[in-house]
Amino acid sequence: MPEPSEPHTDETGIGSHTLGPQVVGQRIVVRHLLPDGRATDVLGTCTAWGGGTLTIDRDGHGPVVVPLADVVTGKPVPPRASVRARVPAREVELHIGALWTSIETEPLGDWLLRASPPHGGRLRRRGNSALAMDEPGIGWADAAWRVREFYEVREQAAYIQVQRGSHVEKTLAPLGFSSLGDGDAHAQLASVARALRSVRRLAPDAPAEIDESETAVSVSLDSGAAVGRGVLSGDWLLVEGLLVDEAHRRRGLATAVLAEVLDWGASRGATTAMLHVETVNTGAIALYEQHGFVTHHTNRYLVGS
Repeated sequence: MPEPSEPHTDETGIGSHTLGPQVVGQRIVVRHLLPDGRATDVLGTCTAWGGGTLTIDRDGHGPVVVPLADVVTGKPVPPRASVRARVPAREVELHIGALWTSIETEPLGDWLLRASPPHGGRLRRRGNSALAMDEPGIGWADAAWRVREFYEVREQAAYIQVQRGSHVEKTLAPLGFSSLGDGDAHAQLASVARALRSVRRLAPDAPAEIDESETAVSVSLDSGAAVGRGVLSGDWLLVEGLLVDEAHRRRGLATAVLAEVLDWGASRGATTAMLHVETVNTGAIALYEQHGFVTHHTNRYLVGS
């Protein structure tokens, strides 16, 4: 093992490493000196910084308090993936149905036809499309015809939700289904507990109005300047409709709404948070990734010609 460099003695602990008070709530790896002069590494979530020390929760193995003067090197590391990150895309997307109090579904082989009423004043593609994350289990031409028939009866466009770049998308192209060129959306997942720790340290104080039921919560901050919604699907928390009025942006209100929704979900036993964010919304993606959300897969909506 190479000899460690001299530890930093500055109170902030900011030197050649990239650590500082801003890493509270993030996963980090730290090499620090032991009393006998040897160096050791510790990996986990930084839960406190100040008073000349930092505290690291070693992923369920208990906290370690490290004097800042003993820190040799350190850096943030990507959040550990939730076990839910390994589930198939179809299983993740099936939770979306919980967003609507009324949704009509009909199996189509291994696909699922869906129709739901307008939400927020308009029909949502994810509630009015055939969920097709793998082969249909019946003939491709038959499946495409049945999708068109299902939505024609309802006087709706025939949409199919697929995983972007998948063999399903490629196979449907010669059958007359193609992307409109907009609406691609990442499905992102996070640990509720870890995301909540992260948002709590940054969320500003703002008057909140909470409207909740057993399975859903709506949050409004600062007289409607920022709003958001959370819905339970088992122990999954679906986050949606997080909006901040343009005149009130850059005040941390989106983080504050997210904190309220995550806190509500955690109090009801939610362990995994999920959301859809359009790929062009780079600001929202940066916000969610800052708090531990990672992309599980990317959705694309194809429409029949």
